[in-house]
Amino acid sequence: MLLRPETASDAFAIHSLVTDAFHDAPHASGTEADIVDALREDGALTVSLVCTEGDEIVGHVAFSPVVVGLASEGWFGLGPLAVRRENRRRRIGQRLIDAGLGSLRERRAGGCVVLGDPAYYRRFGFAADPAIVLAGVPPEYFQSLSLSGNRPEGEARYHLAFGAA
Repeated sequence: MLLRPETASDAFAIHSLVTDAFHDAPHASGTEADIVDALREDGALTVSLVCTEGDEIVGHVAFSPVVVGLASEGWFGLGPLAVRRENRRRRIGQRLIDAGLGSLRERRAGGCVVLGDPAYYRRFGFAADPAIVLAGVPPEYFQSLSLSGNRPEGEARYHLAFGAA
């Protein structure tokens, strides 16, 4: 397995992978692949990594800018994260997240937020924080991770692609 940044030629394979990975997910919107495409088209994929086996992409993770309260720079959202069904439980998602967070640290990012299963994302250091919220989401499922010690307060707002897709 190889982790690497996405290339322009990966776009179709990533779209297919994300569509398939979220096809029957209980909380999926069905727009996850379109979100990644829209982020890419708008130049808002700050970190976009793929995991390959041979010539096949088996995993993908995206990180894009997020505004938290008045903090308009330095915070990012993790997601979507997609792993091909037959490749799950092989720590591919974990490797992608670790590499992505490492890239954010190299960029001296302030922090990262994620909407997802608290039991899964806790292992990376994410935790619910009542000072950082996402409207309409149960607080335990919206988690944050400070990467530089600064902790903004307020509502998190994702890139427009998350609402337009």
